[in-house]
Amino acid sequence: MENPVNITQKLKALSKHPLIELLKNNKGNPKTLILMEPLWGIPYNLIAPFATLYMYTQGITDVQIGLILSISMAVQVLFSFTGGILTDKLGRKFTTMMGDFFGWGVACLIWAASGNFWFFLTAVLFNSFEQINQTAWYCLLIEDADSRDLIGIYTWVNIGGLIAIFFAPISGLLINTFSVVPVVRVLYVVFAVNMLIKVIITFRYCEETRQGKIRMAETKNTSVFQMIYEYKDLIPKVLVNKEIVKVLIVCVILHIANLVNTSFFSLYVTQRLGIADRYLAFFPILNAAVMLIFMIGVQHRLESVKFRIPMWIGLVLYAACSVLLILTPIGSMPFIIVYVFVGAVAGGLVMPRKDALLQLNINPDERARINALIMSFTIAFASPFGYLAGWLSSIDRRLPFIFTFTIYTIAIIIVGKICDPEFAEE
Repeated sequence: MENPVNITQKLKALSKHPLIELLKNNKGNPKTLILMEPLWGIPYNLIAPFATLYMYTQGITDVQIGLILSISMAVQVLFSFTGGILTDKLGRKFTTMMGDFFGWGVACLIWAASGNFWFFLTAVLFNSFEQINQTAWYCLLIEDADSRDLIGIYTWVNIGGLIAIFFAPISGLLINTFSVVPVVRVLYVVFAVNMLIKVIITFRYCEETRQGKIRMAETKNTSVFQMIYEYKDLIPKVLVNKEIVKVLIVCVILHIANLVNTSFFSLYVTQRLGIADRYLAFFPILNAAVMLIFMIGVQHRLESVKFRIPMWIGLVLYAACSVLLILTPIGSMPFIIVYVFVGAVAGGLVMPRKDALLQLNINPDERARINALIMSFTIAFASPFGYLAGWLSSIDRRLPFIFTFTIYTIAIIIVGKICDPEFAEE
């Protein structure tokens, strides 16, 4: 049995971990939003491995699934485009609450009742409100934070979601007992209730940011149409910034790849590789465990190498994952485990740095509208690929992952040309 003194020393050492110190020192919105993340993350990760199967089991075809994804992304462009304007006029806090309520709360109730193509399409259209939330939430999260803390803050956001994944076996056990459709219906209702709780906590414990108050005052007497018209001056400023454009292209590629992987991995491993449905909940847990170990044990040790090199290595690993999945023999669980393991390390290297790199290259005075523009560009460019991936999957379930390998290769080339930003003095 381990000495109690050694246990105490380890706990003290853990309390001085850079991530723990960051959370203790951030008393405002970052801390509140990070601690709330499991309210969204737990039900999302209970459902995510089975969401596509939930549709497929009720007669939605591969092509229809892809069509729903593409239509929803086209609508998300509109919501993303107006998200920056609403965030400035209504404030970061209120807009976040509105996006959570309509984009997740109402959408999840519709998903819970869905049984045909039109219900599923309606649910994802309501879920498009979440794009308004994205702009406001990111501003609420980081605007009053030190720029040097951004990687740590985004790492905590990822950790909050990863911890939630460990609840995923619950859905696997329930589905093994009761089948996919009734279990997922109940989980969607739980998701809706959680989001209502999240809205209430945001209202009670979050504060409008300094920049949010400034933008609310500046736009008080400016019409929405005038603010839309002002985009004609803002868009060129974004597009002439070469570093923002490079990061934007990488964001688009990662968005498309995540869309394809999330939507078609479960169908690939169950319908082509012959893996039983009940194992789907195991893969996110392995992914979460590896990412948590990486983020807690390794992430803070990479601060000296900043952004470009870790992101480049991560994208190479992502590309290797696509090749590995394509070459996986039918029924070979070890290959899939290696795929998940390598993908988790890649995610730990790429995702927090991609988000932080984007924010560090944005003009903080126009953060909301530029973030909204970037999200609009990302979704607009990605929107046709949901249908494309569904069409490719209907021909051969390996083809979507050949496609992801191709776009990861493009991202590898672009990241090699990105410059590491300098941190601003606070």
